[in-house]
Amino acid sequence: MKNDAKVVQLGKTLPEASQSAGRLPFALAKVRDKSAQQLKVALQALFDNADDTLFEMADRATSNAEQNSFFEAMRDLRLKRKSIERGFLEKLFAAFANLNQYEIGKAPQLDSVSFDSLTLVQNDELEESVAIDTMVAKVISRASRPLGHLTTRLNTQVSKKLEDKTNPLGPAALCEFFLDACRSLGVEIRVKLIVLKLFEKYVLSSLDELYVEANDSLVAAGVLPDLKNASQQRRQQTRGSSSRGYLADGDARPFTSGEGFSGDVQEAFGVLQELLSQTRGSISYHREVPADAMPISSHDLTRLLSHLQHQQPAQQVTDEFDLRQQLEQLLSRASAKSGRARVVGEVDEDVINLVSMLFEFILDDRTLPDSLKALIARLQIPMLKVAVLDKTFFSRGSHPARRLLNEIASASLGWGDQDDAQRDSLYQKIENIVQRLLNDFTDDPVIFSELLSEFIAFTGDERRRSDLLEQRTRDAEEGRVRAELARHQVERALNDRLLGRTLPEVVVRLLQEAWSKVMLLTYLKSGGESEEWKAVLSTMDDLVWSVESHEEPEDRLRLLELVPGLLKSLRDGLTSAAFDPFSTGEFFSQLEALHVQAFQRFKRPEPEGEGEGESALAEAGEHNILDLDAAAQDNAEEDLILAELPQMVEVVEEIVLLAPGETRAPEPEMILPDHDEAFMQVDNLRVGSWVEIQEDSDHKLRCKLAAIIKPTGKYIFVNRTGMKVLEKTRMGLAVEFRRGAVRLLDDALLFDRALESVIGNLRRLKGA
Repeated sequence: MKNDAKVVQLGKTLPEASQSAGRLPFALAKVRDKSAQQLKVALQALFDNADDTLFEMADRATSNAEQNSFFEAMRDLRLKRKSIERGFLEKLFAAFANLNQYEIGKAPQLDSVSFDSLTLVQNDELEESVAIDTMVAKVISRASRPLGHLTTRLNTQVSKKLEDKTNPLGPAALCEFFLDACRSLGVEIRVKLIVLKLFEKYVLSSLDELYVEANDSLVAAGVLPDLKNASQQRRQQTRGSSSRGYLADGDARPFTSGEGFSGDVQEAFGVLQELLSQTRGSISYHREVPADAMPISSHDLTRLLSHLQHQQPAQQVTDEFDLRQQLEQLLSRASAKSGRARVVGEVDEDVINLVSMLFEFILDDRTLPDSLKALIARLQIPMLKVAVLDKTFFSRGSHPARRLLNEIASASLGWGDQDDAQRDSLYQKIENIVQRLLNDFTDDPVIFSELLSEFIAFTGDERRRSDLLEQRTRDAEEGRVRAELARHQVERALNDRLLGRTLPEVVVRLLQEAWSKVMLLTYLKSGGESEEWKAVLSTMDDLVWSVESHEEPEDRLRLLELVPGLLKSLRDGLTSAAFDPFSTGEFFSQLEALHVQAFQRFKRPEPEGEGEGESALAEAGEHNILDLDAAAQDNAEEDLILAELPQMVEVVEEIVLLAPGETRAPEPEMILPDHDEAFMQVDNLRVGSWVEIQEDSDHKLRCKLAAIIKPTGKYIFVNRTGMKVLEKTRMGLAVEFRRGAVRLLDDALLFDRALESVIGNLRRLKGA
């Protein structure tokens, strides 16, 4: 009753959650309330001990500044303790409330990258994320089964499909709730990591019992009572481990499938055994067994496998190391010593056959890079020993050994054969894991959980770095596309005004080399509908008009009015674009001569207006550009200017603007019709898909589709570090598909695909 009262009181403090509670089944609401109360108590323990922990850290500080930072953190935690507890529980209740709300899935949106503050922020986030991943991996490694059962039971009660990582009581979700609740803490990353360690110690460490109690509560409410709860399975495993595989050498009892593992595991493994029994002699290795042969125990088999494991060559070549042959030789020695034929028991024989077939698929899988297959092949004996000791290896997807193999395969997806293996951190990490298993794994499978946690933390670190670089690549490509579209608009504007005209060479050069930069910056900054863009186009139109031949008297007046403002607009625009001042001076000197000549042409037919024109221009304030008084008084200089006619050019080719270092992409060798099926293959590609592209007869490129740039139809591919390695148009990619140079890489779980393939092959042989 006391606990119930506390739950009611907690609900009163969360009105939003209580309003949505009616949408949850009673059994699920009960689990939520009880779990919330347990988590609240755990959080209180966290904060009760935070002061002592931070005080100890302050006492060991090596500087006053470091000590003060811990004292400030203590003060901040005390002030914000209640808000953090409340925020955490609100997140928990909101997650439960959303379980029966249908949501349309959205692609994850990455935050924009600030290059000014990138290093500091991203390093802090990286350390935080690595800590979270490690904490979550530890919980999953020790409590994956009760968590999986809880997720299964929750899925029967809610409309939204749940996985372990989206389970509101799962470690990943709880860590996310706590991080969100702590956003207001103004502490350094080292203090935040200490707080996260306290969260792991006082909250996550109690999740095992929380899951057991939640499962028991749902079972009591009639939710999947036939699904064995975690505590029962742990007891069965304990009993099974004491009896499984530890038969004395002299015990001749065969090791049957009914020993040592629970009913659901026995049923799953029994299906595989049945398939194997009906196909023996056609796919699996089978030998004649003497009538008086004595099967060895599973324990003895693991001892023999451990011997082979340590004798395995450092650089294993799959064809050179025959496990079955080596095992037969050891059995022959044992038979010779005991004077009686020793063989592998039927169940263990089936396990050997299954693992052998699984690794045959894995080593033939084209998704795995060839250079990593030799490493993974060395895992066959450790995996076989795990399967002999624990038959859940075949039936439980969350088994640490299976997960480790899947994680290695997933991380290797983007690993190219041309990579330098000796310097590649991923290769070295996998090699280290393989070597540790070969050296240290005897009969305690806990090592797989430890290595799995380490590898998840390692790959999480690498993934975050690659995601960051990939985001930078996307941002750069989007910026490049915007610049490319802007250049096309500038090209169009230039060609509309210049193509087919004959103009002074200096003006064409000024517009193409200098003014185009002003236009490009204006379009990027203000857009094609802005007044600024219209102004730069107007300036270009005025410049072209000012250097063309005109005969009408009103044209002379217009030129007089136009030139001062035109020169000012040109100078201001080139200055804003940071165009080379020396080149700007040369352009204006030549432009001055062109305008003087234009006025001289007007002077001859209308001598009476000469003084008026000179006066008007002088009043405009352009004494440095045009000095008509001096031109009129100095006939020799006038004759010289008139004699130096400008060099004219006809613009006959379209103007093409290229970015620095850019070249126009060549057209694909083939042009495919619109209805070609290769376009369907291209359109089926999704961002995040991995492909292997045959560049030439000797080189293959593994890359991931990072972005599809819609305006240009460009497909941007990156390697596993997030660096851009390939760019293709839709047509170019379709051509590659058509010639068979592109192969999609299957990113599904490797072990699951292998098991599915083995079962499929066995069923086909059974029906044959």
